[in-house]
This record gives sequence, structure tokens and C-alpha cells, in this order.
Amino acid sequence: MPCVISSPSTDSGKTTLSLLISCWAFSKGIKIQTFKVGPDYLDQQQLSSIGQPICRNLDIFLSGEEWVQESFFKHSSKYEFSLIEGAMGLFDGLGSTTHSSTANIAKLLDLPIIFIVNARGQVASLLATVRGFRDFDSGLSIKGIIFNNVNSDRHKNLIKQVFKDEDIEILGFLPSDSRISLKKANLGLISPLDSGREIDVEYFASFAERNLNLFSLSKFLNSPQKKIFNTFSNKDFKLEQSKPIAIAEDKIFHFQYPETKEFLSDIGIPLISWSIYDDEEIPKEAYSLIIPGGFPEKYADHISNSRKSLNSLKEFRKKGFIYAECGGMMILGDFIKDEYGNNHKMSGILPFKSKKSRLSVGYRYIKGLKDTPIIKQNQLIKGHEFHYWEIENNFSEFGLKKTDHQRKLSYPWKIKSWESEYGNEGMFDNKLHASWIHLHLPSSPEVAKNFIAATQIDYSKDS
Repeated sequence: MPCVISSPSTDSGKTTLSLLISCWAFSKGIKIQTFKVGPDYLDQQQLSSIGQPICRNLDIFLSGEEWVQESFFKHSSKYEFSLIEGAMGLFDGLGSTTHSSTANIAKLLDLPIIFIVNARGQVASLLATVRGFRDFDSGLSIKGIIFNNVNSDRHKNLIKQVFKDEDIEILGFLPSDSRISLKKANLGLISPLDSGREIDVEYFASFAERNLNLFSLSKFLNSPQKKIFNTFSNKDFKLEQSKPIAIAEDKIFHFQYPETKEFLSDIGIPLISWSIYDDEEIPKEAYSLIIPGGFPEKYADHISNSRKSLNSLKEFRKKGFIYAECGGMMILGDFIKDEYGNNHKMSGILPFKSKKSRLSVGYRYIKGLKDTPIIKQNQLIKGHEFHYWEIENNFSEFGLKKTDHQRKLSYPWKIKSWESEYGNEGMFDNKLHASWIHLHLPSSPEVAKNFIAATQIDYSKDS
């Protein structure tokens, strides 16, 4: 039975441990299916970068329990090994609750937990920590523990003495090592697409062999052979004749779930890559365009000088449907103002400027204000938000100077977090949807239906 890797808090070493195990399996010719709890894009990219099957997200809030179960058993059963990397601390979920937490996933899938704990500066206190987490919920089973930042034999032996009477297996001690440390930025780990540093698979594998009890740990990696539920089917969405969709995907824009592309391809929609980083024109055969999230603020000057791409985007606005999430929305505005106060010209399709602000992060409840290409009036859906940027000049109903590519814009929906009240957000018209919100399309059938319908219209007749 596979395990869930969890910890008392974030920054305890969950991703590092998951990478160590994945690299060791790769070195032995073993395929391992990894999963990441929550809506995270960056940890998922790290685990997808080392030659193993692509890592997949499991998120109860966004996708629901049935979809999470089906995705886990469908994909894990394809390979010999599998594991789930948790998020934050074991019990941290929606707001102050444990809903959609790592613990919630472990209980839903009936999986044991392997705990990794930062042992720096601690010995006896480690026992109090582990006992507290173990006893907090009797429905969970912490089967093994790995200690991080253990840099001497003395420290290791003292921890062993403290845990000698505990019914929990110690599976390893990880010393500090800069060669396995992962670079971080504002939103978490730096993407492997952006860091300029690839995972040294050989070194990670040898490090794992030296510091982990892989013989014992491997019994918590065996994939289940449970039958797939087949609750979700793409048959209702199948298209015999479909219009291609272009997707911005490069080192700037890469915040997208693999299931989205798989879903669209499976129902028969041709997908075409488009790179703003390489200053490409949007492929002429595309009828619609997806611009996912990413880091346009980091590449604002580069984007501003990609005139071929920006001009192509302005032309596409006249004839095709555009769906933009978070960072994808930012390049539709007039300018991005960087951290140094410099304004970088963007496409000018939408009437706003982006600038750095406070972190806005968390799950969002969403209610449709009108019938739009993505949501219908009063329809209730869920999404998430994760950005440090805000937009200004966001006038009510966006009544700004209109050009041939700026139409009457309105708010598509109102959103709220765990602790806030509803507030209007996003911009839309019949050919555009732009918002800070990230959606998980494949697990939201009604949204998927709306989205597909919008992408299959020939808007060129209206331009």
C-alpha cells in the first residue's frame, strides 16, 4: 500500500523526501506515480521533472472526493510504486478546518502516513510533536518517521533513544546538504522551467541510499490494485469535429493541470502550443486561446519586447475566444509595473495596470453574476487564488475608452474566501474571460461544458 508523506508544517522536507524516493526508484528502473495534495503547481513540476510519470494533484475542495479517489486509483495502478506528497502541516486545510487537508486525503484513500520532521535543535521535543500528531486523530495511522537536518551521529543516537519504546518505525535520518536543497521564491519552490538547475537524479538517488532505510520504506510504496471507479466519463463531451485551441506554455506560463490538456485532447480538441517567450505568433489555425498562470512579472521586459506575440494577441482578440488565468490575465492589460517601479507595455487589450501587492492566496467560493462563456448566472463553483499582484484602473463595469478590440466588459462572478464576504472579480465579454482565479476544468462538468461551447464558436464572422 502506498503512503502519504506529511509533516508538522510546511518547509519540513516533504518535497525533498519525495524527490529522493523518486530519483532512487528511477535509478533502479522503477516507475513511480507521484501525487501532490492541494492546488500546488510548483512542487508538482519538480516531481514531474526527473523522468518519472507526471505528478498529479489531489484536491478535495476543488475536485470532490469521487474525482480524487478515481484519479488516485486510476493512475497509481499503472505503475509499481506510488506516493502522495502532502501540503503544509498534516491537518491544515480549508480555513481553520481539516477539510481538504493531507489528513483528509489520507483518510479518504485509507493510506498510512510517513512523517518527516525537522529535527534541528531538538531531541526529546520531537517525541512530543510526533505523539501529538499521532494522537490527534485516531482515524489516521502514522507508520514511519524520517528526521531531517540530523548532522551528527550523536544527534541521531539521541533521537533513537527517545523513540526506542514507540510503536513507530524510524525510516531514515537526512543530514543537511546544499546539493539537495531546493530554491525558493515568493510563491514557493522555483519551477524547474525557471531555475536553470536540473535535479541531479544520480546524486539524489545515492543520497537516498545512504540515508534512508529503503528496504523498509519500499513496503509503503507498492501501488494498490483497486478497481477504477469510472465515475467520470468523457463520453458526453466527445466532439467529432472540433476547432483547435492554442495554449501559451513556456518558461513564463506553466501553471496548468496536466488533466486539463488530457481532457481536452481526449474529447477530440486539437491543442497547439504557443510560446510568448520565443515571440511566436498565435497559430493561425487556433479558434481559441488559453493563457494559464505563470510569472509574467519576472519576464515583463522580455514580454514587452516580444512584439510579434503581443501584436498577434491583439489581432486574435478580434476573432477568437481568450481564456486567461492569473498571470495570463496580466499580459492582457496595458502595463505590468515591476518591483522597481518600471512600467512594461503589455497587449493593451484590457483597461488596467498590474502592480505588486500583498499575497492573495486560498480557496475561493464562486457565484455567477451573469451568463458568461465560463459560468452561468447563480451557478456555484470553486477555484483557488495565489498571487502577489493586483490590478488598478479597474473601473466599475470597465467603462474606459473602447477600441475595435475592447468591448463592453463586466464582472463574470463574485468570489469569497473562508473568512471574507463576496466581492466582484474578473472581466468578461462574449469572447473573453480573464480572472485571478484558477479552475480545475476536468472535475467540473458544468464549467467544462460551458468552456468547450465557448471555444468551438467561429467568432471571426463577428469581427
